[in-house]
Amino acid sequence: MKSILSPFIALYAAAFALMAGMGLLGSFLGVRLTMDGFSVEIIGRVMTSYYLGLLAGTFFCSRLIQGVGHIRSFTAFAALTTCVVMVHALYVSPLTWALLRFLTGVSAIGLYTVIESWLCECSAPKVRGRVFAIYMVVSYLGQGFGQQLLNVGAPEGQTLFILSALCICICIVPVATTHSIHPNPAEIVSFNFKAIFLKSPVGVSGCLVAGLITSSFYAMGPVFCRQFDMSLFELSWFMTAAILGGLLLQWPIGAISDRFDRSLVLLVLGAVICLATPCVLIVAKSKMELLPYAMVVYGGLIFSIYPVAVARAQDLFETDEMVLVSSALLFAYGVGSSIGPMVSSMAMAKSPFGLFLFFMAVSAMYALVTFGLRKHEIIEIIPVEEQGDFVFMHKTSVVALNQELPEDVTT
Repeated sequence: MKSILSPFIALYAAAFALMAGMGLLGSFLGVRLTMDGFSVEIIGRVMTSYYLGLLAGTFFCSRLIQGVGHIRSFTAFAALTTCVVMVHALYVSPLTWALLRFLTGVSAIGLYTVIESWLCECSAPKVRGRVFAIYMVVSYLGQGFGQQLLNVGAPEGQTLFILSALCICICIVPVATTHSIHPNPAEIVSFNFKAIFLKSPVGVSGCLVAGLITSSFYAMGPVFCRQFDMSLFELSWFMTAAILGGLLLQWPIGAISDRFDRSLVLLVLGAVICLATPCVLIVAKSKMELLPYAMVVYGGLIFSIYPVAVARAQDLFETDEMVLVSSALLFAYGVGSSIGPMVSSMAMAKSPFGLFLFFMAVSAMYALVTFGLRKHEIIEIIPVEEQGDFVFMHKTSVVALNQELPEDVTT
């Protein structure tokens, strides 16, 4: 284990600090906008801007990394993100914050690209799965820590902006001082999205659904809590519980997907999320204090769609096609992430439980689509013994569309 961890200690430390700062910022902005009296539709549009920035950033971040290298690129992106976070504190305006969220997304995708492509290229094939698994765990822990930082300062002040900026700024230090070998940038490639979708509609649509649900949860989850007058302490534990659920349940669900056809596992996941949603709503209506416990299970379910969908899609392609497939899958995830907060905010404007009703509708639709594809044999059923191994993956960050994932990570 030491031999696996030691070459990447700096990157793991940077990832923890980065995810803590980004997790705190995302939740805090939703809380602050709610407290200032803005409607859920406006909040949804502001939060959607971040995911639009992620998509936009993918078109030039890889080129910048190729031009100046990983360490310099990471420093530049982190400095830009820190500055943008600090500017939030100067003026509270939905239009201004929407622009700032867009810029945050552009710089964030560059940070994710540097870290994940660095891990990908500098780890030996036989340990890449474990290297990435540790990275996922560190990222989840960073996200959970960031939610707890909500309790440190009053939301009306500037303390939480400063804390978020500090976390993001600190992530520069381990990367800038590391002695690790500078990795070679990955080659930029294009992809035929239509062809990949037609070959693996369940996998690609699963990534789209994952983007719809997870982005809505991160963007509008804090708003949901504020609609029910939760304190910052209660809100932080609501978010933390779901994130920890994703940490705890992804691995057992992944093990199940290794033993059964993954298209069937995705169908069941969609159906279970749909059926579990009313249970969560009952808990929210009757015993709100038990909601964080329910969110451990519910969060584990919704955060497991993406890695299983990725594994399902990759099962259908050859090794030399992995770059193209990864690009298409992440693009689908990014599109879903750009749409989710806006649509879920509209649902929340109609009902205080609109966020979860949105989750139920999306998961039910995905289950029905997958059932129809399987029933009419439009998809290819892969024998279990021919499936690749499931790998623990991050649910929430959209990495660069043009980065190659290692063979034992993407299968």
